[in-house]
Amino acid sequence: MVEKREITTTDPATGKRGRSYQSHSPQQAGDIALSAHRAFIEWRRTSFQNRAELMKRAARLLRERRDRYASIMTDEMGKTLEEGRAEIEKCATHCDFFAEHAENFLAREMIDMGGPRAFVTYNPLGVVLAIMPWNFPFWQCIRFAAPALMAGNGAVLKHASNVPGCALAIEELFHDAGFPENLFRTLLLPSRDIEALVNNDAIAAVTLTGSVAAGRSVAAAAGGALKKTVLELGGSDAYLVLADADVKAAAKIAAAARMVNGGQSCIAGKRFIVVGEIRAAFETALVEAMQAYAMGDPRKEGTTLGPLQSAEARDGIHEQVEKSVAAGARILLGGKIPDRAGAYYPATILTDVKPGQPAYDEEVFGPVAAIIEARDEEDAIRIANASEFGLGSGVLTRDLARGEQIAAERLEAGMSFVNANVRSDPRLPFGGVKHSGYGRECARFGIHEFVNIKTVLVQS
Repeated sequence: MVEKREITTTDPATGKRGRSYQSHSPQQAGDIALSAHRAFIEWRRTSFQNRAELMKRAARLLRERRDRYASIMTDEMGKTLEEGRAEIEKCATHCDFFAEHAENFLAREMIDMGGPRAFVTYNPLGVVLAIMPWNFPFWQCIRFAAPALMAGNGAVLKHASNVPGCALAIEELFHDAGFPENLFRTLLLPSRDIEALVNNDAIAAVTLTGSVAAGRSVAAAAGGALKKTVLELGGSDAYLVLADADVKAAAKIAAAARMVNGGQSCIAGKRFIVVGEIRAAFETALVEAMQAYAMGDPRKEGTTLGPLQSAEARDGIHEQVEKSVAAGARILLGGKIPDRAGAYYPATILTDVKPGQPAYDEEVFGPVAAIIEARDEEDAIRIANASEFGLGSGVLTRDLARGEQIAAERLEAGMSFVNANVRSDPRLPFGGVKHSGYGRECARFGIHEFVNIKTVLVQS
């Protein structure tokens, strides 16, 4: 007898029960992976022109369905409608980008051997299993899918359990755009069934965006099966606020960096390392900037801070704040759970943040900014790098040459922005180092992750 398994969503804004979905069994998951592999065998032979036409059609459908898809995100994980619409537009731009550039990124590269004809060619690997998180439920998936499909691969999506409607909508998108049946499939599965799927012969490679613990587990399973992985894991992004910074401008950038998606982003700014001589001025400016993010109904236009993805997540963040305060941190703004329905938490600023406090040592996945004082520039760089994470980082300074040098050469991160908040873009490689993972998404580097880089030599 097959176990009946059901997934039920919860509206984070109200705490009310949402829709229910029937999940797949391990047997069904294996069958779906095999069907995706069969579709890949034919798809890999298609031309870039054909692939690009379908990918551009997917982009058009994303724009046409923008409001509906944004609404699903709001219902399932609490994203504001404004941020949801922007996410869908970003997905459409990503599809257009790879439709336009994939053929060039994967063109043969000739090698001068002084005699034999030699070149490098890029062939698809097979079906890519994507294990994706809830915080950007469309973008994270389209980010992998557009280059993977344009390279000639197939795809199977195992999405987070709290966004099943988003997961099925993405499968619908590629189906309606005209991609071959079964080439992109969504699986509704509990995490305990992932290892068997990774080991399935129909799966050629794995990409995961998620926690460090999830990354370790998937990397171990994929490593045992000798399958390629790309991991984008946690982050505790540090922004250096140097002594010559324009304090008010720096505070606005810091607030935007911290509050993206309600603070629920791996590349959100989390640690603001401020040179001591401007700390007091920066604290005042950051409080003013973050006060603009007022809690509200995510379905109403103009709301800048909706609920977190769940009450459980909200309570965990509040516990990190309380433990930090108990260990010596001070609250400058927020820090209290509001008396209202839903998983809301206010924009919060902690200062006097030091080692041994969760706000210093851990990733806080919500709207909580940590201000850390540094003696000078060198001390700020040391503090920024003294982290297990290395995803994004920032430098806020008037000296652009100095900021560029620090960003390019001194910070241990996959991305470093000067006088701007870190963000992903189809044109820029995206990924981290240390416990933030390995491999890259986006740009030509991302599409090269899931291809066989093959050497061909022809002796005349």
